[in-house]
Amino acid sequence: MKKIAILNDLSGLGKCSLTAAIPVISAMGVQACPLPTAILSNQTGYASYYCDDYTQHMDGIMDEWEKRGFRPDGIYTGFLAGEKQADKILEFIHRFASSDTRILVDPVMGDQGRAYDIYSSQLCEKMRALISQAQVITPNLTEALLLLYGKEEMEKKWASLLLLSGKEYLKEIESLGSRLHEQYQVPGIVITGVDDQDGEIKQIGNLIWENNEETWVFSEKTGGSYSGTGDLFASVLCGGMVQEICLKALVHKAVRFLEKAIRDAVKEGTDRNDGVCFEKYLYTLWED
Repeated sequence: MKKIAILNDLSGLGKCSLTAAIPVISAMGVQACPLPTAILSNQTGYASYYCDDYTQHMDGIMDEWEKRGFRPDGIYTGFLAGEKQADKILEFIHRFASSDTRILVDPVMGDQGRAYDIYSSQLCEKMRALISQAQVITPNLTEALLLLYGKEEMEKKWASLLLLSGKEYLKEIESLGSRLHEQYQVPGIVITGVDDQDGEIKQIGNLIWENNEETWVFSEKTGGSYSGTGDLFASVLCGGMVQEICLKALVHKAVRFLEKAIRDAVKEGTDRNDGVCFEKYLYTLWED
């Protein structure tokens, strides 16, 4: 059985990070091997939370895994609390990745034109080092801009993008995918969660950049923003890429999966911090 090492935080409430990644990757017929970066009472979108930083424990886990000759087929990294954790991820890749290991990095740093509180220029530099090791990265539009330009310039570029519409807007985002590839030599890039508000039907787009070709995958926008949808999306991609499924097929699979889960969350009136109702659709990841 294929194995994926997942380096991410574990939140007891609010379906995201490890509690999103483990069931998805398992449902795709791949063994999920979690290495927690932090333990939280609940994800950070709630009004308060308790967090136990696990950075100091990561070496002990890596030492034990190394004793057992652990060699994952894939490595998946998500939210990092700072540059020290990024250093641990880079060390993990150095210790455990082979030439055949498929690495996916979700460079969690911001959204909707705003950098998260954890953002720093040092963290951004570490993320750039991480994505240069990856076969696939899944930034949202804000994170793509942060990787290319840093925080201050990102805010200016974001404001400029908001003045564009239609094909001009999408074309500019396509150029960001091309620039990310040129600058960091990442083979597969998916810029996620792009709002397309021009038509009568509001859509969310995902831009795939692979083999010097851009492809858009759109879905109808339902409800608002929910915790963990990015983690679920990236987990589908990671679970499939170690099985050598093409990126375009995996994005379509992830979009179909999330459409159902978000639809049910809207229908049930689920609080955005609680995440989406994905559990009963896990079987579709195996059958599709």
